[in-house]
Amino acid sequence: MTNTTPWKQEWAQAIQQELETNILAFWMKHAPDDNGGFIGEIAQNMARVADAEKSLVLNTRILWTFASAYRLYRKPEYATIADRAFAYLKERFIDSRHGGLFWMLNAEGEPASDKKQVYGQAFAIYAWSEHYRATGNREALDAAIALFKLIERHGRDSMHGGYFEALAADWTATGELSLSNKDLNEKKSMNTHLHVLEGYTNLYRVWPSDELRESLAALIQVTLDHIIDTGTGHFKLFFDECWNNKSDHISYGHDIEGSWLLVEAAEVLGDEALTKSVKAVALSMAEATLREGVDPDGGIPNEADGSGLIDTDKDWWPQAEAVVGFYNAYQMSGDERYLSAARSSWQFIESFLIDRANGEWYWSVTREGVPTEGHPKVGAWKCPYHNGRACFEMLERLSR
Repeated sequence: MTNTTPWKQEWAQAIQQELETNILAFWMKHAPDDNGGFIGEIAQNMARVADAEKSLVLNTRILWTFASAYRLYRKPEYATIADRAFAYLKERFIDSRHGGLFWMLNAEGEPASDKKQVYGQAFAIYAWSEHYRATGNREALDAAIALFKLIERHGRDSMHGGYFEALAADWTATGELSLSNKDLNEKKSMNTHLHVLEGYTNLYRVWPSDELRESLAALIQVTLDHIIDTGTGHFKLFFDECWNNKSDHISYGHDIEGSWLLVEAAEVLGDEALTKSVKAVALSMAEATLREGVDPDGGIPNEADGSGLIDTDKDWWPQAEAVVGFYNAYQMSGDERYLSAARSSWQFIESFLIDRANGEWYWSVTREGVPTEGHPKVGAWKCPYHNGRACFEMLERLSR
C-alpha cells in the first residue's frame, strides 16, 4: 500500500484481511462440490444440503469473484476456483440446443429450470468477460459476445426500450417472469436492468464494439428515463412493458448499489455529457439513501414503502453496497458526510455481519443486530459477489 493517508492505510488493511482470510478463504474451503462445480446450499449451521439445486446466479457470481481475485492478486488458488466455475458453466449450464444458460440445475447437474432469465444471462456475461480480463481466455470472451447478441435479439424490447424479464427455453415469450418468490411477475424490473448494465459495462471494457456501445448507452438512458424516480432519488422496481410502475416499494440497497454502478457504466462508456448527467442523478440517489435509509448504527434496513419501513432486517448485501456507494458519492462530491456513512457501513459489517465462528457473513441481522434464522450461508442467492466486490472496489479506491 503506497498511500500515505493513515486512515486509508488502516481501513485498506482491514478490508484486505477480511477479503482474503475470511470471504475468499471460506468459499475455497467450503463451496466446491465433490460431484462437480459447487454445492447448491450450505445452511447457517454449516450443514451441507446435498440435494439442493444449483443456481446460475451462484455459479456465475463465484466465477466473477475468483476471476477478479486472480486478476488483482495473481494467486494460483484463485485461478483454480475460477477455472472450476468456468468449466462447470460450460459443461452443465449452457443450453447446447437453444443457446444461453439454464436458470437452475438439480443437485446432479441436470436442468431443473430451463427458462432464459435475462438477469442470469447478464451475470454470465459479467463473469465470462471478467474471466477473459483475468486470464485472456478467448473462449470466455467469445461466449460473452455470443450471449450478448442472443439477449439483444430475443430479450430487448424494440418498441418500448429496455429488456424483458425472462423468456422460455427457446427464447420465445413466457408467462413465468419473476426472479424469485419475492419478486412480482412483471415484464420488466429494475433489478434485471441494473445487472444487464453491469454485465454490458464489463464486456465493453474488453470488447468496445459499436453495437455494444449503442446498447449500453441506450440502457443507461432507459434507466434515467424510466427506472429512477428523479423526484425521490429512488429506483422504481417493477414495470409492465410500457414502463408503467407496478410497485411503490423502496429498496435502499439497490438504490445505493445502482448509484455507483451507473457512474461506472457511464465512465467506461466514455461519454462526458452522459457521465455528467449520471453523476448528478447518482448523488441524488446516495443522498436519498443517506437521508432516509441509514440507522444510527450505520446499517441499512431492507425495504420501505410510502408508509415507512416495511422490512427492518439488514441483509448482508445492502451493507456491502453502501460502503462503495457512499464512498463513490464522497469521491464525486468531496462531501464528508458520505465518507462518514461509508466508514459507518463498514463498521456495521465488522460489528454485526461477519460470522466470527464459521466464516463469511450472516445473511442478515435484525434491527437490534441479532443474526436472523433460516437463511443459508451458501445458496442460490448467497454468493461471494456483493461482499467480495465491495472489498475489491474499496481497495482500489483507497489506493488512489
